[in-house]
Amino acid sequence: MAEIFELVREVASQRSTVLVQGESGTGKELVARAIHFSGDRGERPFVAVSCAALAETLLESELFGHEKGSFTGAVAQKKGKFELADGGTLFLDEIGDISPKLQVDLLRVMQERRFFRVGGTTEIAVDVRVIAATHRDLAADVREGRFRDDLFYRLNVIGVHIPPLRERIEDVPLLAQEFVDRLAHELGREVSGISEEALRLLMDHAWPGNVRELENALMRAAILARGTVIGPDHLVLGDEGPAGDDLSLASAVERH
Repeated sequence: MAEIFELVREVASQRSTVLVQGESGTGKELVARAIHFSGDRGERPFVAVSCAALAETLLESELFGHEKGSFTGAVAQKKGKFELADGGTLFLDEIGDISPKLQVDLLRVMQERRFFRVGGTTEIAVDVRVIAATHRDLAADVREGRFRDDLFYRLNVIGVHIPPLRERIEDVPLLAQEFVDRLAHELGREVSGISEEALRLLMDHAWPGNVRELENALMRAAILARGTVIGPDHLVLGDEGPAGDDLSLASAVERH
């Protein structure tokens, strides 16, 4: 991770497109935000779009905007994410899930830095840095014809691969303490530390859900903890339930 953050510092003030790849929950958006806010675009907008969450027509309107009356339900003009991110960064999460048509449209706007709103006749120019992310192996998708090779090369100017948490288990103590400090403040709890036994459990866990799973586990623990230290009985890891107890989370909350 130290190497990744060194790369973040190197590319932060460049305009180059970045492709962040890694399993779900590894923190791809956090890396994208670090790139944006560490560079000279940090004062400009950071706009995020989940490409997997919307159907093709809705995603097209979300990205490029639309004119009033361009389709049923378009009761007013709407700016798209590219316009909203002008001067800043557009983060395209799960880029590997976009349709072939949108792959063509995205390639065009990245090459020409201009586009039309859906139903529009006026071309709009933008200055946007694109950071894309995916859990898929895009190189394999290119070989198998599911993703355009020209778009892949346009996106993958600078590639960042985030390893899963199980491959960097030495990061767990620092990440865990960071989460505890933040969550204690957000939840209004007095929790400030993690016991050695609880930390050993965290280090021994495989973390299939990666950093997101660790954060969720510590949020539950911070809620369950009565004192200032998170112990093993406060941890719910995977489907195991609290260490040494088959107590469900709902029952644990009710008990505490």
